[in-house]
Amino acid sequence: MKIIKFLRKSGEVAAILLLLFICWTAAFFITPWFLDVFSRNSLSSYMGQIINSFFGFFLFGLIIYGISKIRFFQEKQSLFLRPMIDAIKKMAQGNFNIDLSFYKEEFGNRNHPFNEIAESISHMAKELGEMEQMRQEFISNVSHEIQSPLTSIAGFAHALKNENLSKEEHSQYLHIIEVENMRLSKLSENLLKLTSLESDHPPFEPKTYRLDQQLRRVILSIEPQWRNKDLEMEVSLNKLTINADEDLMDQVWINLIHNSIKFTPMNGKITVKLEKQETGRIAVIIKDTGTGMTKEVQMHIFERFYKADPARSRSNGGSGLGLSIVKKIIEMHKGHIQVESSPKEGTEIMVVLPIAP
Repeated sequence: MKIIKFLRKSGEVAAILLLLFICWTAAFFITPWFLDVFSRNSLSSYMGQIINSFFGFFLFGLIIYGISKIRFFQEKQSLFLRPMIDAIKKMAQGNFNIDLSFYKEEFGNRNHPFNEIAESISHMAKELGEMEQMRQEFISNVSHEIQSPLTSIAGFAHALKNENLSKEEHSQYLHIIEVENMRLSKLSENLLKLTSLESDHPPFEPKTYRLDQQLRRVILSIEPQWRNKDLEMEVSLNKLTINADEDLMDQVWINLIHNSIKFTPMNGKITVKLEKQETGRIAVIIKDTGTGMTKEVQMHIFERFYKADPARSRSNGGSGLGLSIVKKIIEMHKGHIQVESSPKEGTEIMVVLPIAP
């Protein structure tokens, strides 16, 4: 270690001496030219030598000062960059709780590059943190939704081993297992659909077709559901053409009308209208006389796995993904969906889509 320190100090001394030699050499060649301007003949060789030495030391001091300023700038730059580097390392480890307010205090609201970079990193950390929270909630919800029917299936499958069960109990347990299995299948199907829709290349094959014919076909296909509840189905469909993915839009109408049937009591009424708005866009209105929703529920109905009444949704086989899929499909078609509802007064859903050119 002593040898290394000695060599390092020797190298520093040699570098200083070399720099002095270079500065004096430069002064030796520059000073005569400088003295010619002020009449060199009037100065003695002694004064010329003194001026040459001072000028050499001046050059040496100027270079040393420049080096120190560069080193100071590098150290200050490193001081400013270190919090950013630490913040990026934290984000790489999954910690998005970072604080870069140091830059705002240092630079204020000035348009400084460091300030802009710090704000961008803070914004990225916030967005990634929210995405991570959504991911964890999504995994938690999926696990819960899967665990519930699996527990039921396992419990009733175990109960079926009891040889003392009556025929009615045996049939009832088998029916519950079948229903829970259908719930799992539907959940898996919806998860795959949602993942597909949110991928970089979602399935999307638009074509021009009659929307009124599609709605009429969907209503007839689910006739057994609304017939079983003796619901009055009022249909008013203008002849309108749309450019959309017919398979995806089938899912939208089936899901929305199915929800209306699900939450409308016996002998209720469902109205389906298709009309052209003054803005030139198409509006599909589905209105029911069902249980309705509060304003708070309306704010969350398009969120994944949200259920206003979890117990009722479970009994109906709902997973809380249907409306999320509906909203995603409508957005893919450059449309929007809006809901108006009041408790015990029913719900009106309006889907607005661009008309086919």
